[in-house]
Amino acid sequence: MKNFVVLTVALCLISFSACSQKNPPENVKKEFSQKFAGAKSIKWVTEKENEWEAEFKLNGKEMSACFDNAGKWLETEAEVSAKELPVAVANTLKNEFSGFKTDEFSTIENPEMNGFEIALKNKETELTVIIGADGTVLKKESAEENKKESNNEKDEKDEK
Repeated sequence: MKNFVVLTVALCLISFSACSQKNPPENVKKEFSQKFAGAKSIKWVTEKENEWEAEFKLNGKEMSACFDNAGKWLETEAEVSAKELPVAVANTLKNEFSGFKTDEFSTIENPEMNGFEIALKNKETELTVIIGADGTVLKKESAEENKKESNNEKDEKDEK
């Protein structure tokens, strides 16, 4: 009986490991290599059903890039420090989000816009904001909205 349990656990772990190994289509790898030549420590994960995310380092920066199954580039994010934020972005944070602490900054680029994604926290609220280089708030979401959005995407995927 003990051997059966050990064998069952081992098979489950092997199955999980095989499912978690992510290997994107060749056209996705090709587009990634062309757009991010010189990238190091590349790790692929599936972001959504038809979306691949590469997490990697380029020029000393932690980055991620998303592509669809056809190899079309969707978005790039790169970690930045507070010192790298444009003055207009820093001013918007100071004026519109006083009382919030910031601990994560990244650039975000997609076909529709370029900006800075910033995680904000105060005692009872967590926000993610996207601010354009000119200081304009482009998007603002609470942690609860992010959870609802993630759950809706998961429910849609489960229904298929």
